[in-house]
Amino acid sequence: MSDEVFEAGMAVRREVLGDEHVDRAVAGTTDFTRKFQDYITRSAWGSIWTRDGLDRRTRSCVTLAVLTALHCENEIAMHVRAAIGNGLTADEIGEVLLHTAVYAGVPAANAAFAIAQKTLAELGEPSANTI
Repeated sequence: MSDEVFEAGMAVRREVLGDEHVDRAVAGTTDFTRKFQDYITRSAWGSIWTRDGLDRRTRSCVTLAVLTALHCENEIAMHVRAAIGNGLTADEIGEVLLHTAVYAGVPAANAAFAIAQKTLAELGEPSANTI
């Protein structure tokens, strides 16, 4: 893939996750992880998140649902922050997690709710009151 794909991916990665997060990830890159960091920047951020087919709000919904379903609990807080940045409200994040519970299971959604609630509180976001 071209450097344009990498640059586009890095730009979207920074817009969605924030400079602080991306700077930490880049600073923590080692010889062992360099190829992986390049891969996710090009593939996830440069080839998928840059596509026109879904807006970022929708991509955040899908991402939170899949991370919940796959029990990727180390990634949920980061993507709750990204979802807020992409325009979702705390209530909408709660709806995504509640909907995911039906299809991915209550234990997975329970863990995701706990992580999301803690993250939203850290962000100073109002609690999801409509669920």
